[in-house]
Amino acid sequence: MTTNTPHLDPSRTALLLMDFQSAIIASLPDTDQPLSRAQASLSWARSHDVQVVYVRVAFTAEDFAAVPAQNKSFAPLAQSGFLVDGSPEAALHESFDVQERDITVRKIRISAFASATDLRTTLRERGIDTLVLAGLSTSGVVLTTLRQAADDDFRLYVLKDATGDPDPEVHRVLTEKVFPHQAYVIDTDELGTLTKTA
Repeated sequence: MTTNTPHLDPSRTALLLMDFQSAIIASLPDTDQPLSRAQASLSWARSHDVQVVYVRVAFTAEDFAAVPAQNKSFAPLAQSGFLVDGSPEAALHESFDVQERDITVRKIRISAFASATDLRTTLRERGIDTLVLAGLSTSGVVLTTLRQAADDDFRLYVLKDATGDPDPEVHRVLTEKVFPHQAYVIDTDELGTLTKTA
């Protein structure tokens, strides 16, 4: 366990499972570990009544039409029509069981907060001030969401083994050198020992 890592209060915590979609999973050199560890984190959340938030990127025709040509990341995506809402590649991985209490967010940019749903307000209304992040990719949704959430004063944990990146060296640098400045970087197995019990 990371030295001085504070315990988690399940009633004030949300687990964000971000961009676990078939097209994104396929871009990773090692798909088994982050997916299996994300599933383990979901089991932890279920057993401790932690709020689960599923985040996925998907576009409607209107979303594609609104992407400006100067957007280097998303203009090519809009032209190709990739990750259209309702397509198999835009769906959450079939191993995740979405339940009624879960929050599901469809986003149209990299960050989990770049969605039609005001995720930030929804979390605050539920008394959540702590986020546990797992997602694909480390240099995409995890990095961008972490930065925004840190600026919004959330306490942050990143599950190092439940994140992944097409470039393993980028993943290493972010989780070892960049993220620790704003988040506690832990392994999924540490969630149990960090969870505050009544």
